[in-house]
Amino acid sequence: MVAIVDSGSTKSDWVILDDFKKVFLKTETIGFNPNFINRELIAPEIQKNSNLILVKNSITKVFFYGSGCGVEKNRETIEIELKKVFDKAEIIVKEDLMAAAYAAYKGKPAIVCILGTGSNSCYFDGKDVKIELPSLGFLMGDEGSGSAIGKQLVRRYFMKKLPADLHLEFETDYKLTIEDALKNMYHAPRPNAYLADFNKFVVERKDHPYFVNMVFEEMKSFFEYQVMPYQEANDAEINFIGSIAYYYENILRSVAEELNLNVGHVVQKPIESLVDYHIKYIL
Repeated sequence: MVAIVDSGSTKSDWVILDDFKKVFLKTETIGFNPNFINRELIAPEIQKNSNLILVKNSITKVFFYGSGCGVEKNRETIEIELKKVFDKAEIIVKEDLMAAAYAAYKGKPAIVCILGTGSNSCYFDGKDVKIELPSLGFLMGDEGSGSAIGKQLVRRYFMKKLPADLHLEFETDYKLTIEDALKNMYHAPRPNAYLADFNKFVVERKDHPYFVNMVFEEMKSFFEYQVMPYQEANDAEINFIGSIAYYYENILRSVAEELNLNVGHVVQKPIESLVDYHIKYIL
C-alpha cells in the first residue's frame, strides 16, 4: 500500500492506495507544519487515527507533501516522526508546493499558487518546479492567506477600524479579549492556524463591501509579492490551490483582471488531483 499526504498548517488529507493503485482509504489528521507543531506531537496525532493504525504495517511507501517542508531540516524532522508510525515504509517528504504543482498540472506550464492557511508560489513546466521567492511565514509573508486575512480582521477589531455592524457581530460571536488573542498568537502552538480560523467570520460576510475591499487589498498584495516577480507572470496561466483561493475566487479574479494577469483554475482540495498525478506519472 502507498500513502499520499497533503499537509497544510491546519489539516492533512491522507489517501491510501492498495497494490492495484485503487483508493483503499481516505482520512484526515491535523496539519503537521514543523515550523509550528511540536515534533513530539506528530506521531501521537497520527496514532489517534484508528484507520491509519489499522493499515500502517501494510504501507510500504509514504509520499508526504507539507507546508514548512521547504527546508531540509524540517523535511528530516517529518521523515523521522513518520518513521515512528510507518516503520516498514519508505518515507518521501517534499514541500507543499510540489503537491500544488502536481495537482494543478493540466499539460502546460503554469504559475502555481497556494492560498490556504499560508501562501506560496512557484512555476512548474511539467517536470521541474522553479521557486524564485522565499516563504517568509505568517509574521513577514503569507500575503493573501487565511492567517493574513485573519490577522487583518483581529487587528482591525481591536483598533476599532471595523464598521459598527461588523464590530458588534464580531464582538458577539467571539467575545475575544486582547489577553486571549496575544496568548494564542505568542504562547500557543500553531498561531497561524489560530489566526486563519477567523476567516469563517469573513467568509460568511464576504459580500459585505468592507470585507470585499479588505480581501481585495490582501489579494493584490499576494500578486504583487508572490506572483508578479516571476518573469512568466504576464504570459503564463496562474492556477490556485487551497481553501482561501476557493472561498474568495471572485475577488481573486477581480484583482487579477485589474493587474492584467490570467487566472486559470482554482482547486479547493488538491488531494484527488495529487493522487491522480501519482498514479499516472510516479507509481
